[in-house]
Amino acid sequence: MNSGYDSKSCNALEKPFYKPIEAALRWCNLIAHEEMILRQVQESIIPTPSMFPQWPCLRANAERVLDALLSQEIPYGRDGRDGRTVPMGEQVAQHRLTIRHADLKEWMQKRYPDQKPAFLFDDIERTTHSAINADTFRALQADRDALKARLEKATEVFRELKQERDFITGERDSLRAIVDKMAAPNERAETTYLNIIGGLLELMLGKTPAGNPQSVYDSQAAIISALLAYHSGKSGIAARTLEEKFAASKRSIKS
Repeated sequence: MNSGYDSKSCNALEKPFYKPIEAALRWCNLIAHEEMILRQVQESIIPTPSMFPQWPCLRANAERVLDALLSQEIPYGRDGRDGRTVPMGEQVAQHRLTIRHADLKEWMQKRYPDQKPAFLFDDIERTTHSAINADTFRALQADRDALKARLEKATEVFRELKQERDFITGERDSLRAIVDKMAAPNERAETTYLNIIGGLLELMLGKTPAGNPQSVYDSQAAIISALLAYHSGKSGIAARTLEEKFAASKRSIKS
């Protein structure tokens, strides 16, 4: 057995040429009944109305093919000449009319573009929309190539913009870190500020050696009230913040 044999290199339903009834039964997908159909039709050329009532399309399709031959819509041949085409207009008995495979396919593409029987069209042709011909396909392919080029260009622009955005984001984060570092005092500076505040609080709330108050404020609450009265709305000037900072400064000055 030859393992290289390609079963798709030919079509078992295909013949070089057909009689109208042979084309019709293949069109109707009745190849399994070909022997029986041909035996009953014989010299009738096409089935009579009473022959195959279960397959009404068989007679209809046979009539379509025969009409196309008689109307000289397509080239025809004479049975017994191996399907070779005779000059158009030459008289041929109806029961001897034949039609070549290629001519039948071309006729069906023009007259019945929605019909693609398996004996004439391969799998790709049968799944391709009838409105898509070679010119349409090339136009669609050109449009696709143009869109592909635009997509590649847009992708490149996007990549460049993303790199630029990533760089700007990195610069922003770096600057933000610098600013945050500058805004937040280090531990030593924080201790210094707290000690100064703690010293001022003790001074303002303390008394002289003679026992006299060293300021007009007799309590921490009075100092907070005065600060709120004179500097309300400034950053850090809020009752809760002042209380927390004053408490921290007392702990710091005593440590």
